[in-house]
Parts: sequence; C-alpha cells; structure tokens
Amino acid sequence: MKYRRRSAQKRQPAEDSDLLVRPQRALLAGIHFPSQRRSVVEDHLEELGRLTESAGATVVATSIQDRAQPDAAFFIGRGKAEEIHRIVTESRADVVIFDDDLSPAQVRNLEEVIKVRVVDRSWLILEIFASRARSREAKTQVELARLNYLLPRLRGGWSHLGRQEGGIGVRGGIGETQIELDRRIIRRRIHRLQEQLTRIESERRRRRAGRRSAVKLSLVGYTNAGKTTLFNALTSHESAASDRLFETLDPLVRRLRLRIGRDVLLIDTVGFIRKLPHHLVASFRSTLEEAADADVLLNVVDLSHSDYEEQMRTTMDVLASVGMSEMSQIVVFNKADAVPDRTVVERALRLHPGALVVSAVSGEGMGEILDRIEEVLEDDIVERDVRMATSDKQGISRIYALADVIRALYHDGYVDIRYRTSRSRARALNGNVAATEAG
Repeated sequence: MKYRRRSAQKRQPAEDSDLLVRPQRALLAGIHFPSQRRSVVEDHLEELGRLTESAGATVVATSIQDRAQPDAAFFIGRGKAEEIHRIVTESRADVVIFDDDLSPAQVRNLEEVIKVRVVDRSWLILEIFASRARSREAKTQVELARLNYLLPRLRGGWSHLGRQEGGIGVRGGIGETQIELDRRIIRRRIHRLQEQLTRIESERRRRRAGRRSAVKLSLVGYTNAGKTTLFNALTSHESAASDRLFETLDPLVRRLRLRIGRDVLLIDTVGFIRKLPHHLVASFRSTLEEAADADVLLNVVDLSHSDYEEQMRTTMDVLASVGMSEMSQIVVFNKADAVPDRTVVERALRLHPGALVVSAVSGEGMGEILDRIEEVLEDDIVERDVRMATSDKQGISRIYALADVIRALYHDGYVDIRYRTSRSRARALNGNVAATEAG
C-alpha cells in the first residue's frame, strides 16, 4: 500500500482565515507518471501539504499512485479510490485534496466512493487567496477567479457546497449560495465583476501614470522566496512577512534611495507557484501589470530550497504568460544563511553568472544589490527625446506601449516626447522613430 501516515497534531485555523468552521484532517493524493522522478511528485505533495496547512487544516496521510495516464472517470482509477476510502476511514480524514485539477465528473465519482469531500489543488489555492484578500481589487479578482472556476462545476459533483458543516471547499457567502444560483445568474455576476475590475484597473493605471518619472524595480519570484523580507530590508519598511504561502497579494510600493542620491520605486508583488490556476492568473493580470510597468525585475529565488531551479522555471513560465520574460532582470538568490553547503552556492552562480547571493534576514549581500541596481540603471536604462507628427498615431502608441513617457508636449502639429525604457526596447523603437538620446 503506497501511502504514508502522518502523526496528527492539533492545529488551529489561521487567525485571519475563515476557510474552516472547524479544524479538518486532510489526505493528500497525487499521481506518479513514468516521465517524472518520484522525488518530484513527493516534493509537489510536500508543497501541497504546506498549502493545506496555510488553509488551517492538518495533513494526516498522503497517497501516491503509479499510473501511465490519468483515469477518465476517477483520475486515479476506481481501485485506488477504494483504497483511499480505506485510508480515510483509518486516518479519520474528512477531506481529500488532489495535487492536480479534477473534472466535475471525476470529483462526483470520487466522492461517491471515498465518502468525504474531494477538492483539487486549484480550489485550495483559490480558497487561500480568498482568505488573504484585503483590498477591493484583490477581493474582486479572487471572487472572479472562483466564479469562473466554479461555473462548470455547479452540477452534480459540487453539490456539497450547499452543506452547512463548513470546511475546505465550503465558504460562507459565495460557497453557500452558488449552488442555488443557475448559470445565467452566475454569468451575470461574472460580467459585473469584470466591469468592476476594469474600473479598478483604470484607477491603477492613473496612479501608475503619476509615477511615470520614477524608475521602478519590481520583486518577483516563487511564493515564500523571501520577497517581502527583502523588500523590508531594502526600504526599512515593516510590511507583514511570514513563512505562510501567499502572504502578499496586493502590490506594495515604497521609495528606495540609492547611494548615488537617486530615488527609485520598489514594488513587491504576489508570489508564484506551480500549477497556478489559469483563472487566477487572468484575474490578477492587473496586479501583475505593476511588475510589467517596472524598468528592472529583481527575480528572488529561495536558494535553500532543494528544487530551486524548478521554482525558477515556474517563475519564468508565469512571467512569459503575461509578456514579461524579456524584461531586464537581476537574479537574487536569497536565504544564503540557510545554505550550509558552499557547493550549492557555487553551482548556482556557475549556472547563473551575474546572480547575487544574499540573506535578507542577516543582511549578507544587501550592499551588492544596491550596487547592481545602480549599475543596471546606468547601463540598461536610457532616456530619449523624440519629435513626432501628431498624425503618426501608430508611432506614438508604440512609444507608449514600449516605454514610460515622462513628458509629452504638443505644439504646431508635432509632439515632443521624452521617454525612458531599456536599451533593447529603445533599439526596437529606433526602427520606427528618429530618436536622439537625452543628455
């Protein structure tokens, strides 16, 4: 029998989480395919366990099945579902969480056999985001993502949402009422949320426009890489930082004074994770635009993690999905104080020449970050002045798309534009406009 029991420890739900009306005991389930190393699957389940604990539940057992491909009806096959039912009975688990997305039919079939609630990784992440949302924008984004996720699951397999006992997969408000709504009403709600989000995004763009003249740096990276701790260390700020996944949802913006006397804006954004629900990525696109509006990305990596390279690939995949993979980056390997083996550091620097190794907790390497920021701003960020005919709508739009416009003065059928951008984007613009570099 391929499962591992975990000793159950009494755990109270997080103080700021209304995910659980009562503590829950969870069994985690995953599949090992021939194309994967088993250690990778185990690491994914370990991360799923941390997500589960972030939701306030206790992991009491894990189960991994070896399969060539998923079963269409049960994902893991009926036989394995019956085995999990026995494990659930033995461990007294009251929810089973799968590391992969399940179809509505698979959830319904699994619940009929296992006899307890069944949810998947995407739903769990959406629940955690819902508990962390504080601002109007974050709450709107999360609700929109959850409704889009729930819409095809209203029938059959998700009827447990109407129950009142509470727990993962059941929330007050949205969770209790959605099963009573028909698809037409939910689509109408989705439409209203999209309109609200459009208005919020317009407000955010106006705020960003007020910061056009400032150079912006954005912290990106895998969740729990220590971005907020690094943000605090660089800005002497006291934003909430903890070991919980997805501590930061709304972007934080603070001014950072460099040693050359120049001020820049530092932006802390939501962390990324494997198998991030695509509805969530779509809903949080406006938040990620804060990072996309930056001049330089600080790609923060947890060097103490055993598979930090996969986490880096996940970060790059998410950046690519929102058109940010070609932006200028500084790779910052964080948590050096938790890496006793020097060969790990040497290998990371060999694979990523030019990366920095720091510890936001101990302060190691923080001066090097400021030095590198100053070097990048001096070498990679340029300001240019161009004069264009006001009739050249396409050329003017291209400048606004590829650069930060600092100033635009209109007169006599022409517009004098001063913009800031990276050298690579400036080269792209040079093919269309005759630019002279600003002094």
